Amino acid sequence: MFTLVVMAAGLGSRFGSTKQLAQVGPNGEAFLDFAIADAQAAGAKRVVLIVRSEIEADVQRHFELRGGLPDDLDVAYVRQDGHGPPRPKPWGTAHAVLSAAEAVSGPFMVCNADDYYGPTAYAALAQAMQTMTDNEAWLCGYRLDHTLPAEGTVTRGVCQVDGDRLVGIVEQEGISLDDHTFPKDTVVSMNLWAFSPAFLDALRDGFARFLDQHGDNATAEYLLPHAVATEMKSGALTVGVVTTEETWIGVTNPDDLDVARAALRSR
Repeated sequence: MFTLVVMAAGLGSRFGSTKQLAQVGPNGEAFLDFAIADAQAAGAKRVVLIVRSEIEADVQRHFELRGGLPDDLDVAYVRQDGHGPPRPKPWGTAHAVLSAAEAVSGPFMVCNADDYYGPTAYAALAQAMQTMTDNEAWLCGYRLDHTLPAEGTVTRGVCQVDGDRLVGIVEQEGISLDDHTFPKDTVVSMNLWAFSPAFLDALRDGFARFLDQHGDNATAEYLLPHAVATEMKSGALTVGVVTTEETWIGVTNPDDLDVARAALRSR
């Protein structure tokens, strides 16, 4: 039994609208509908949706129009912009998770609201979580070539893995399908993580340090991979890696919608 924390507060600047609610499935599903269904099938009993104040009502209406969420699933909404100093741009994915701290108890899984991860990815991560200790976390890693769009470039968290342990993770920008800098089977992070509640204390301390250094920067972000890497470097956190053969599906620009819809129809 675990909580699914869905990061749904992003601005979607390049997409031009609320990307989290874009209809991509054959029955009008958004990516977060698949995330919730797949996580519940893997054992999630609670879902925490991290939103911005201005889209909370839209997210709630999305579920209402789809007949509501399952009755046996506990659901909570958290407004990321209600935590930390106010500014137009959210403070980043690590801050998003931190903002959900009061709504989380016990082990929890974290995912993006605008990515499709696949049911076996959630199942593998849920299995790994069963023996997770306070100073341990788990990442579901994807093959790089299973995460690249047909056109354009993306940023990926390129992982260094030793056996089933994460040794390092570096954000690499400008990766494309034609890029041969990294082997096709390089393990990358798509922000599908599992943590113990103890990690939230590390995020509190980390965000305080981040504000001291970057609090006046209107665009700086406290990112989850960076927070994890910091804890790993200090020796306070060990991260295991489970890999999946699932193919990631996502959208960055409106033109990506048709591609995503076709990919989901083929599932």
